Amino acid sequence: MLRIDNLSKRYGDHLVFQGLTHQFPPGCIAFCEEDSTGKSTLLGIVAGLIAPDTGDVWIDGHSLTLTPQQAKARLAWVPDDCLAFPEQTGRGLLEQIAAQKRVSLDDTALNLADRLGLTPHLDKRFEQMSTGTRRKVFLTAAALGDPAVIIADGPSNGLDAKACAVLAEQFRIWAQGRVVLFASHDRELVRACGARIVDVAALLR
Repeated sequence: MLRIDNLSKRYGDHLVFQGLTHQFPPGCIAFCEEDSTGKSTLLGIVAGLIAPDTGDVWIDGHSLTLTPQQAKARLAWVPDDCLAFPEQTGRGLLEQIAAQKRVSLDDTALNLADRLGLTPHLDKRFEQMSTGTRRKVFLTAAALGDPAVIIADGPSNGLDAKACAVLAEQFRIWAQGRVVLFASHDRELVRACGARIVDVAALLR
């Protein structure tokens, strides 16, 4: 469902990684390294936000380089920075993403919003929300369109204990038939969702 093929990325004289090739089966996979190993860069490349210097990403059989629209349609992305649209409302972003995926803002997504405690805040602008509330919007958006791959950078950052428990449960549900790939220092989340820990350096071996 998710395959990275010979990925390389360099910023100036700094080589982030080179020759990354790996196939991720369905399940929860966590990057937990404390140091700068390129995990956020790798997630950004897989999400289609950062262009690799070499290589390609395949999402549910679609090349992110050759057929980006089809690949991104099978992908959900929860960024570390959730304040990209400060004047937009949470509901507005959900409706925008639903339209992009050609689906409706259905009961599945709205039920997740409710379990996360997001429902009373959906009509607030992002600039009016706490960090955790903004993240809940993007987590809810991940339920739209039946993605094959869910990518998240720091998915539990700013969440309260109840929302963290809901997140772990939702990751377990998604992982039954999808790839859930995330970076986090939250060991409790990693344990609770049964994630397999992988470090980026291991992908080069």
